[in-house]
Formats: sequence, C-alpha cells, structure tokens
Amino acid sequence: MASDDLGKLVLRLTLGILLLFHGVSKLMHGVSGIEGMVAAHGLPAFFGSAVYIGEVVAPILLIIGMYTRLAGWLVVINMIVAFILVHSGQLFEIGGSGGWKLELQGFYLFCGLAVALLGAGSYSVKGRGGKWN
Repeated sequence: MASDDLGKLVLRLTLGILLLFHGVSKLMHGVSGIEGMVAAHGLPAFFGSAVYIGEVVAPILLIIGMYTRLAGWLVVINMIVAFILVHSGQLFEIGGSGGWKLELQGFYLFCGLAVALLGAGSYSVKGRGGKWN
C-alpha cells in the first residue's frame, strides 16, 4: 500500500536525520568521552569508535533506504549501549517537563526497532526486496 510505504519513509527519514546530527557532532568533536566510558567498563577504548557505525553509517543507510533492517538493528544496539554506558541511572527518572528523562533515547531505540521489523518500503534505494530491506 502506498500509505504504508510513505509511513515507512517518514519513519526512516525522521530517525535517520535526527540521529545523524549526533553522529556529525561526534565526527566534529571526537569520541574521547565515549572511549573513556567504554574503558571504565573494562573494554578496550577503541570500542568507543563503534558509535560512528550507530550514529553515522546507520542513519545514512536509513535515509537512503539501503540495508534498512540492518541499520535499524544497529540503531537498537547503539542505543542499548548508550543506556548501559551513560543513562542506566536515569532509567526510571522523570524529566523537568514531566516526561520520561530518557524519552529521546527511547524514541531512537524504539524507532530503530520499528524500522528493523518493518523494513524500508518502496520509497528506498533497495525497495522492498532483499533480506535486509
């Protein structure tokens, strides 16, 4: 259905564009803070560079509609790691405006999951075909 495909496009573009801003910021300012958090959890610091996959590569794939389900799963993994490394203490907190303190992170996580489950739709580079679209 055309409206289903249009909805998938809106979901992909919203998630991809908004998350890409975070990736561009990391490209401009580096990921040394993330590397420090990763090292504090006993992992090699260079694992922090994987954030580029979740916040640059995956959003670009979402925007163009290529390997879309894989990109959705990459966003999910990226956000789970962010919850563990940065936000675990805020999981049950309410923000100043009355909403969940992690609503943006939750938005990214669950939209990534929705894209992973729904796929790209027709309005994409790869279309509906293929295991990862």
